[in-house]
Amino acid sequence: MTARPALVLVAGLALSGCSSDTTATTEQPICATGEDREASNAVILMAQSVPTATWVPCLRSALPLGWNFHHLDARDTVSVFSLDSDRDGQEAIKVRFEKSCDTSGATGIASDREGMDRLERVTQTTPTFKGERYYTFDGGCITFEFTLTGDSDSRGEALALATQAVGAVTRDDLSDQVHDESNGRLSLDPAGDG
Repeated sequence: MTARPALVLVAGLALSGCSSDTTATTEQPICATGEDREASNAVILMAQSVPTATWVPCLRSALPLGWNFHHLDARDTVSVFSLDSDRDGQEAIKVRFEKSCDTSGATGIASDREGMDRLERVTQTTPTFKGERYYTFDGGCITFEFTLTGDSDSRGEALALATQAVGAVTRDDLSDQVHDESNGRLSLDPAGDG
């Protein structure tokens, strides 16, 4: 249990530099792990990259069959992780997390996530299905950038399955987790951090 607070501290130090500093990891940003139902350190790292966001994206326990986690890049103000598909190729879906996003030209759609607005923009339908799905909320935006090259009959299903595999946890829950794991010594958002 002592290793986790140290990793949280390292995550904070990694993001405290200038915006060109990047922390790349192959640790999956899992929403909850183990019996304690705690988010992985990769989720803490993302939360620290966008300190304004009330929600932080994460992977639910298992990806759909044929999908794999590629990697996570986190930097000051933005985090991006990618999902590979056995049908649609490497980085078929990129999940981008930042304070705000440009949704111009996107269409509002009834949201499937509480506390978030959903918008979509499709930029190409053949031969590749490309576009963005946005979830906006207080202090943040999660963008799914998709480039799907598989069978045209299964593209919508592939996008739905992959985006359903990505959940979100509240910043308050992550803040409580960091506090509890460090016995009150560390904070997700240290006061005076600049």
